[in-house]
Amino acid sequence: MSERIVCLAADHNGVDLKAKVKASLLEAGYRCIDLGPFVSGTSVDYIDYAQLVGTLIQNGDCDRGILICGTGIGMSIAANKFPKVRAAVVHNYESAGKCREHNDANVLCLGSWIRTDDENIEITHKWLTERFGEHRHVRRVERIAPDPRGKVVFTNGIFDILHQGHLDLLKWSRNLGDRLVVGINSDASARALKGDGRPVNSQENRKAVLQAVRFVDEVVIFEELKPTELIHMLRPAIVVKGGEWLAEEVRQQDEIPENVEIKIFPLVKGYSSSTIIRKIKDGESSLLSA
Repeated sequence: MSERIVCLAADHNGVDLKAKVKASLLEAGYRCIDLGPFVSGTSVDYIDYAQLVGTLIQNGDCDRGILICGTGIGMSIAANKFPKVRAAVVHNYESAGKCREHNDANVLCLGSWIRTDDENIEITHKWLTERFGEHRHVRRVERIAPDPRGKVVFTNGIFDILHQGHLDLLKWSRNLGDRLVVGINSDASARALKGDGRPVNSQENRKAVLQAVRFVDEVVIFEELKPTELIHMLRPAIVVKGGEWLAEEVRQQDEIPENVEIKIFPLVKGYSSSTIIRKIKDGESSLLSA
């Protein structure tokens, strides 16, 4: 679903502002789904319209939503009842950017009584153009997500020498769903990726160690360089990638289907299997320091 599609709704206090926001978005090239209402003189319940937008976001029919009432507060409380909705009340330009960058807010709640129409339109455009700062904020955002149920989470790697960074990744990944499946490169594919002398531990040894970790439910060895075929076979709800990647870069690189969520776990500085191996060879005593 394209982020150029925006669903809008309001109560009777936000009808006029909604029309102006919609016109501005259309002019900027966005596609708008206007859920109403369309007459400002008739009183309506904001909850009904917040539920319309919340349902579209929850079902994946729309990526971004805008809700408008007198203050935006009632709309946000009602919308945040829905799984996958992160509705933010925004009354200034700075918060418009920060709630996207830090919190990955996907519903913007505006107050027609609080700011002028022009100010609210400016806030809207800032909010729509700001990107989520995945690398350092994703762990915090996931902690406020609803309790996951029935989800298989998948992550992959060589996992040659298990260290604290690996354990943090596995624990975080497992908390996203009900089952964690870990794909590990076979000895042949690990050698192709890392060069001669790797892996240090055989695929069976690496599998046995991972299976002893309490966060891990299943370990699968794959022969290919990328886990594309394994992901298509497992059909996980979420794929976790560790590193300095953006979600869409991972999707393209590993050819991950659009219906699979991608979460990025930032690299834990100071931990690297390659660094540990080098320090062992060099005879250094502090093996886990950067």
